[in-house]
Amino acid sequence: MLTTIGFDADDTLWQNEAYFRLTQDRFLQVLVDHAEPVHLRDRLEAAERRNIAYYGFGVKGFTLSMIETAVEVTDGRVPATVIADLIAFGRALLEHPMELLPHARATVAALAADFRLVLITKGDLLHQERKLAQSGLGDLFHGVEIVSDKTESTYRRAFARHGTGADQAMMVGNSLKSDVIPALQAGSWGVHVPQETEWAYEAAPAPADHRRFHVLKTLGDLPDLVFRLRDAPHS
Repeated sequence: MLTTIGFDADDTLWQNEAYFRLTQDRFLQVLVDHAEPVHLRDRLEAAERRNIAYYGFGVKGFTLSMIETAVEVTDGRVPATVIADLIAFGRALLEHPMELLPHARATVAALAADFRLVLITKGDLLHQERKLAQSGLGDLFHGVEIVSDKTESTYRRAFARHGTGADQAMMVGNSLKSDVIPALQAGSWGVHVPQETEWAYEAAPAPADHRRFHVLKTLGDLPDLVFRLRDAPHS
């Protein structure tokens, strides 16, 4: 019995990673005289992974990681003008208009009447709240959870709070690591909607043999899957 559907936000409902990639390219450009581009990419990624435990996910942690990397690769000699540029890059990310992905609005609207919808997303609280408000989708969700990380317990709590339990819920997202695998571990259905760009941190092997795992080409295919599962739960 399927009663509740959870949606990831970034790169599931609206564009996100592409903007980070563009900002990373700008970071490489302002530091091109200090280190090789490949070396800079590796150092920045290492800083991001290292700092998640301290700053969490989102633009602010990414901006601090850019600054930290700039200081490291220049042995502390990075000009103040470059630091100012990196801060401006981060602010531009926070101010970038929200852009819904194809099928997002139609899919959420098609399911809202029959199921409890929950938005479950990581990132900066104020930034995610702003993007949700700009999306125009807020009124279609029964609940919103902006969390520090996504784990099995995250989904158990969210689906108990906003639905009828994890075993009667589905989680939909672009990340196998954050959206699908921990939801399956909680007993939910896990639906992967891959995007062209994916942050390396979110990569994980697909649990292809799990009976509640599904992969869709586009978010627009979700209503057909959901209603098929609802009408034939034994399958």
